[in-house]
Parts: sequence; structure tokens; C-alpha cells
Amino acid sequence: MTRGLEFGRVEAASGQADSMVIFLHGYGADGQDLLGLSEPLAPHLPNTVFLAPNAPERCGMNPMGYQWFPIPWIDGSSEEAAADGMARAEADLSAFLDRVMVEEDMIAEQVALVGFSQGTMMSLQVAPRRDEAFAGVVGFSGRLIAPEALADEVRVRPPVLLIHGDRDDVVPLSSMPEAAEALQAAGWTEVYAHVMKGTAHGIAPDGLSVALAFLRQRFGLD
Repeated sequence: MTRGLEFGRVEAASGQADSMVIFLHGYGADGQDLLGLSEPLAPHLPNTVFLAPNAPERCGMNPMGYQWFPIPWIDGSSEEAAADGMARAEADLSAFLDRVMVEEDMIAEQVALVGFSQGTMMSLQVAPRRDEAFAGVVGFSGRLIAPEALADEVRVRPPVLLIHGDRDDVVPLSSMPEAAEALQAAGWTEVYAHVMKGTAHGIAPDGLSVALAFLRQRFGLD
């Protein structure tokens, strides 16, 4: 049985939504942490509705925030607990996506996932294993979990944009080319990357601008 995810929502600026961005937050944060990105994006994506769910579990290291799954090197959990947690979160997120797409009257090609850190890990885990490809996936400051399993489990290959800071001391910059190489080895033809110079574990203005250009292109606005 999947766990329902609470979420925040920002209406399309135009009042008429024909696309949807779903933000997936990082470890210890919540949906509101990324939903604020809708403010600079909305004027350039006027027909886009923005959603941002909370992950299904309270964070072990920050009870005020949430986690998609435990992280052994941060919270001391076991590798088994992390794998089980991710499997459960994958089912929860997929069920959430199914539900909100029906509620918002959207099909996969109208939807993009935008993840940060652990939210990027979830995006890269869930999107390739869906029945239909999303318009695109933007992954900030994350990594691809179990890249060796991807080629056997992939069902669809949505365009992917990976963005990472070159001073990230939480998830190393090397995670970006590792993910890109694994995606390409699994048959992706549209994998893009951008390095945010002088940026630690966060989202810099240039990274957000690159993400916006990608989303506009994927939603047919450019």
C-alpha cells in the first residue's frame, strides 16, 4: 500500500494550465523549499502549474523536514534500510504522479520533474521506469542510484538535464558525469549538463536559467 503525499500547489500564471512542473525536494527539506522557484519561473512558463510534494517520511536527522529514504552515511541507517526505503518511496511517488496527472488533466508529455539532491535521485529512479515518458527531467545536485540496474529496467527515456555546482561538498560534482554516462550507456540520446561555477550544494541563478530554457523547449515554447 502506498503512502499519500501532501503537496503544495501554485496555479498557472495565465489561469489556463497546459503543462505541469513537479518539484522533488532534497533530504531534510520539504515541498515548500522548492515551490518558491515557481516565482521566477512562472512569468516565463505562464501556462504551467507547479506542484511540490513532501517526501513520505519525517527526516531522521531533521524532524522538521522530510526524507524520501534514509541515507546511511548521514543518519547511520543500514544499506538494506536505504534500499527498502527507496523502493517504498518510488512506489509512493509513482502513485502520486498518477493521481495528480488525473486531477490536473495532464498526460506525461505535459509534465516535467525538477529534483534537487535526493529529489534528483528520485526523479532519475522513477521517470525511466514509467509507462510513458515525461516531457523532461531536471536534476540539480544529485546522482543516479544503482546505475548498473538502469539498462535492464528502463522503459522510457525522457530528455534529462543535469545541473551541478563545482564546489558541492555534499554530492560531489563527479556524480554528474557518472549519471550522464550511465544514461547514455542505457540508450539515452538527450542528456544535457551544466556546471554552476563557484556553487556549493544549491541552485545558482545560471543553473535556474538553464533549467528554464530546457523547460520552455520541452513544453514547446521555444
